[in-house]
Amino acid sequence: MSEFTFHTQENTEGKTKALLEGVQAGYGFTPNLFAYMAEAPTTIEAYLAMNELISKGSFTPSQQQVALLAASKENGCDFCIIAHRAIGKMSKANQQTLDAIHNDTAIENPGDRALATYVRKVVKQRGFVSDEEINEFIAAGFTKQNVLEVVLIVSIKTLSNYINHLTNPEPNKELLAML
Repeated sequence: MSEFTFHTQENTEGKTKALLEGVQAGYGFTPNLFAYMAEAPTTIEAYLAMNELISKGSFTPSQQQVALLAASKENGCDFCIIAHRAIGKMSKANQQTLDAIHNDTAIENPGDRALATYVRKVVKQRGFVSDEEINEFIAAGFTKQNVLEVVLIVSIKTLSNYINHLTNPEPNKELLAML
């Protein structure tokens, strides 16, 4: 595997340093994902912008984390699975749902189950979901707006999950402590 530089506020300068300082201020620590993303600062900018847009969408914070976790699980991204389990817990997402997504077991909450199932279909089928699958998602209490916002969630997870596949960051101790 190729070696990528682990950027820190101490070994960078200029725009990259400012971005990492902003991440540090926002999260209270610098998730290791960003230390590798800093190789291409525009990826940090894109991630932060997409994250902000997701927060303005129609999903609740706990639904956002369920969807982000489901996409990360489907993409096989260990770092983001840990991150979204931890942030999901902070967002008061249903713990059984978070555990079930992580362990590939049944999700008891019907809304969470429908959301996670739909997100995983979008990832697995690369967006080619059927009208029937969309209608099942909507029948579970979601909207056409939610259908499209899932694509935004899958987009941010494609960015971060794929970068993590390339760089293989270790989970931060801060994230592990939140579990």
